[in-house]
Amino acid sequence: MSTKWDDTSWQEEFLEMKAHKPDVVRLLMEGPSGFKDAWQLGSLHEEYKRLKKRYEQLQQEHEQKEQQE
Repeated sequence: MSTKWDDTSWQEEFLEMKAHKPDVVRLLMEGPSGFKDAWQLGSLHEEYKRLKKRYEQLQQEHEQKEQQE
């Protein structure tokens, strides 16, 4: 599996998942300007992956309930 370093689609999706502080919105839209920003962006990406996984689980549970009805 290769990593696409210029893929920012997760950032756009993450902005829609929950409310963010203005400095986090700036970081997600403009990208990091230093090591601290890069570290924070990595942390935000991990949070995005956890939320995405949870949303997918909830969606599957919802679909299973609909099929049972």
